[in-house]
Amino acid sequence: MKYSYTIENLNCAHCAGKIEQKIANTEDFENVSYNFATKQLNFRSEKKNPVAEIQSICDSIEDGTHVIDNAAKVKKSDDEEKKFGLDKIFLIISIVLGLISIVLEYTVADTTTWGKYVLFVLCLAATVLAGYEVFIDGFKNIIKLRIDETTLMSVAVIAAFCLGQFVEAAMVAILFSLGEFIEDKAVNTSRRDIEKLAKIRPDTAIILSNGNERTVAAEDVQIGTTVVVKPYERIPLDGVVLSGKTTVDTSALTGESLPVEVEEGSEVMSGSINGNGLIHIKTTKVFGDSTATRILNLVEDAAAQKGKNEKLISRFASVYTPIVIAIAALIAIVPPLLGLGAFSEWLYRALVCLVASCPCAIVISVPLSYYSGIGAASKVGVLVKGGKYLEALAEADAFVFDKTGTLTSGKLSVDKVNATSNNSEDEVLAYAAACEKYSTHPIAIAIKDKAKNLNIPELSDYEENAGHGTAAKLNGKTLECGGTKILSDSQKAKFGKNASVFVVYDGEVIGTISVSDTVRQESKNVISSLKALGVKNTVMLTGDSSANAEKVSKELGLDNYKAELMPDDKLTNIQQIKRNSKSVCFVGDGINDAPVLSASDCGIAMGLGSEAAIEASDAVLSAGNLTQLSTAVKIARKTMSTIHINITFALLVKAAVIILAAFGLAAMWMSVVADTGVCVLCVLYAARLLK
Repeated sequence: MKYSYTIENLNCAHCAGKIEQKIANTEDFENVSYNFATKQLNFRSEKKNPVAEIQSICDSIEDGTHVIDNAAKVKKSDDEEKKFGLDKIFLIISIVLGLISIVLEYTVADTTTWGKYVLFVLCLAATVLAGYEVFIDGFKNIIKLRIDETTLMSVAVIAAFCLGQFVEAAMVAILFSLGEFIEDKAVNTSRRDIEKLAKIRPDTAIILSNGNERTVAAEDVQIGTTVVVKPYERIPLDGVVLSGKTTVDTSALTGESLPVEVEEGSEVMSGSINGNGLIHIKTTKVFGDSTATRILNLVEDAAAQKGKNEKLISRFASVYTPIVIAIAALIAIVPPLLGLGAFSEWLYRALVCLVASCPCAIVISVPLSYYSGIGAASKVGVLVKGGKYLEALAEADAFVFDKTGTLTSGKLSVDKVNATSNNSEDEVLAYAAACEKYSTHPIAIAIKDKAKNLNIPELSDYEENAGHGTAAKLNGKTLECGGTKILSDSQKAKFGKNASVFVVYDGEVIGTISVSDTVRQESKNVISSLKALGVKNTVMLTGDSSANAEKVSKELGLDNYKAELMPDDKLTNIQQIKRNSKSVCFVGDGINDAPVLSASDCGIAMGLGSEAAIEASDAVLSAGNLTQLSTAVKIARKTMSTIHINITFALLVKAAVIILAAFGLAAMWMSVVADTGVCVLCVLYAARLLK
């Protein structure tokens, strides 16, 4: 059974990683993933609602967390809101006391005994008010023999008091708490921006029953129910318009900015926004299978597929802190033993190093960057299933495309029918339509549409072989309809270049059919855009004839093409291209593309049509066209650039402060800035991806 929980008050990304790992290593918990950006924990378990067990695991790593079962829909309590307001008041008071302390230090505190006592009391009050929660968490962690930023900060502040640095101790506590406050605000703002993605799915629907309107939970609506959608409301479920005429805004689903006109008989998707018309729709899918739900599931599940940088940072954080602690210990102990100064002086330097070393800026900003990038891509109708695929998209130097339905519209039409024996053209077309009776291939649909007014014979023993065509029995003899694969070598030499579809009866070619497909309007521009972005290799792999493939390739300016391919031939070709490329993306739309989608570094499915293609893919173009493909590449590259800049910036600032501290040139407040200040900047820089 799949569970979805929200973990509140978990603001340490490093601790979040530990919790995720511990749950994953616990028996009877599978497919565990925690999304720090949305606070969502998803997993599978046969246990019955194990909230208490998850809460226990969270408590063992991070005190104060609150596990909420999303099915219960528990809202934030008033007590939490009051506590947030009280903490803000305490912080303001501590800042005022801190400023008074600075004035006293440079005036009466240096000249009078009572001034020193007053200074001590003011600094102590400011420190307690600003950092009481930090000290509580720090002492709890010391008892648990665990070291994190609260432990380091508590030790640093206490040591500063012991060394007589009252004002500095107070300012460190104030700056740290202020930084944490700003950091939480920045992270929560990013989270709210991300959560806006979930607004595309309405929770309720107005159904029409016995002439009366009734509001019910959308998840309770069954297929075939009549739903009323009023002007400017979101469509709650996928369906077909029964009555009314309007326009719908599908931008949240597909990234398309222009509204779509719909009327009786038109299909509409859940999550679309109705225009100014009242419409009644008949639902065609339940809530769990609706377009909006599928999109949200794809985005939410993306957290499970972590990128290389995210995995690297998790490993880095686990070894980084112990190494820095060891360095700080050496700074505190070795120089005094060598007679290079007082122990108190070197202890102070070591404490500055410890506070500055906290990896929060990196650990928080990296997963936030990935999810912001995935969120930004979803806004334009590109659903990326995880950070690792965002990386593959960013690094892609080769794009491989299917032809029919991908580079072309897939809306085929019969141009010409040639009879090559005693049969008429209409008979050839009728035989072909009869043979393709049960096929859903676009070519088969075009043939059947062309022959809809003809007398279609009844056949028996229908069969379809992917890549070859269809076959059936007519008067006890085999009738075949397909490409050159159904022809003998001599027949290929005679007829192979004349058409794309051949009708063979009892081993004899009785006719040929020419079918044309139009190139998508956006295809040429997308190919040009990809090349402008530095993509070195654009390739088309198709089962269509060489003549048609060559025509499309030249029209679009592709670097290469391969035609008349079976599904396994496509797989062989994609593997060959991968050997010569940094990262390969394949774009396709059909069931036969599923193996190739899986084999590529980032498989991209066209639209929300074929379930097999979507399951096998790593990203989905929800609009069903290529328009946003180059935009998705830009977003992916911007995301990776953001991650690399944040990592570099954070490490350089921390390294600089640690080096300065070792030489006695950095004060404690500088280390706080290197910790919380850098974290805030990195979070804000990551959050801009969603704007």
